[in-house]
Amino acid sequence: MKRAHVTDLGAAVVEFFETHLPAQRGMSRHTIRSYRDTVVMLLRYLGQRRGCAIELVELADLNAAAVEDFLRHLEGERHNAVATRNVRLAAIHTLARFLAGRHAEQLGTWQAIIAVPFKRGVQQRPAEHLAADDVKALLDAVDRGTEAGERDFTLLAVMFNTGARVQEILDLRVGDVRLDPPQQVRLTGKGNKVRTCPIWPRTAQLLRALIERRSGSRADEADSRLFVNQRGEPLTRFGVRYLLRKYAALAGVTKVHSHALPHPHALRHTTAVHLLKAGVAGVDFATISQWLGHASLNTTMRYARADLDLKRQALSQVFPDILEQNAKVHVLFDPGGFAHWLRRL
Repeated sequence: MKRAHVTDLGAAVVEFFETHLPAQRGMSRHTIRSYRDTVVMLLRYLGQRRGCAIELVELADLNAAAVEDFLRHLEGERHNAVATRNVRLAAIHTLARFLAGRHAEQLGTWQAIIAVPFKRGVQQRPAEHLAADDVKALLDAVDRGTEAGERDFTLLAVMFNTGARVQEILDLRVGDVRLDPPQQVRLTGKGNKVRTCPIWPRTAQLLRALIERRSGSRADEADSRLFVNQRGEPLTRFGVRYLLRKYAALAGVTKVHSHALPHPHALRHTTAVHLLKAGVAGVDFATISQWLGHASLNTTMRYARADLDLKRQALSQVFPDILEQNAKVHVLFDPGGFAHWLRRL
C-alpha cells in the first residue's frame, strides 16, 4: 500500500492547531474551533481551485491572491456579512504569521497575506431576538412525551434562562450544575473565563430530571456531559441548530425581523434583550454584562440599540410630563396684601 504523503502545508497546519494556538498563544478552545472552521473552508477552496483533494494542497497554493479570491467567495457565494469576512481574515492573518516563522524562505508571501486589509464600513444589524410570545410558542412546539423531546425542552430552557453561548451549554457537565438552592450553573466562556449564572428553580428541576433519566450509565458522574444524543455522544452546535430550526418551523417562528432564524445565537440575543428590559426596573448594565460573559460593556450596549420596546420604556422615564399642558395657577386675592399671602404659604 502506498504511504500517504504529508504536505508541507499539512504539517504546518497540524503544528498550528496542536501546539501554536493552545500552548504558545494560549487561545481558548472556542477560538481554536473558529480558526479551525476558517482553515478548513480555506483549504477546501484552495483544493477546488487546484482540482485536488484537501490533503494535497501545498504551501505554494497559498498566497495573497488566493486569499483575496477566498474572501470574495465568502461574500459573493456564501453570502457572509462583512463582519464574518473580517473574522475569517483575522484567522488567516494569524496562520500567515505562524508560517512566517516556520517557512521564512517565503516571507514575502506571508507578508503579502498579512497585508490583505480588513473591510471597513461594517454595518452592524440589530440583534435578532424573539418576543416573549415566540419563546413560549417555541417551547410549546417540543413534544415532551419522548425522552429526546424532554432533553430538547431542557436544552432550550437552559439556553433561554442563562443566555449562554451554545458551546458553553454543550460543554456543561454534571459537576457544573448546582441543583439545590442557590441553583446555578458554571459556564466556561471565551478565553477560558469561568462565570456562574443563576437558574430558575424550574430549570433546576428539569436538569435534575434529565440526569436521573440517564442514571445507571456514567450520567451521574461529575465529568459527564449534560446534553448528549441517543448514542450517548455530546450534542454539537450543528445538532442544536437543526433542533432550533425544527421547532421554530413547528411553532411558525421562522422569521425574526426580516431575517430567518437559523442560528442558536438568536436565543442568546433574546435573553440579553429581555434582561435589559428588566434592567429598566433596576438591573444594571454591569450585572447583565457579567451574566452574559461579555468582555466589554460596549457589547452589552448593542442590545440596548436592538429593541424598540426598550427604547420606549427609556423614553417614558425622560421628562414624561414635559409636553403636558401646563395648568394656570390661580392666586386668590388676599385682603391682607401680597406680603401677607406669601407668609401663609
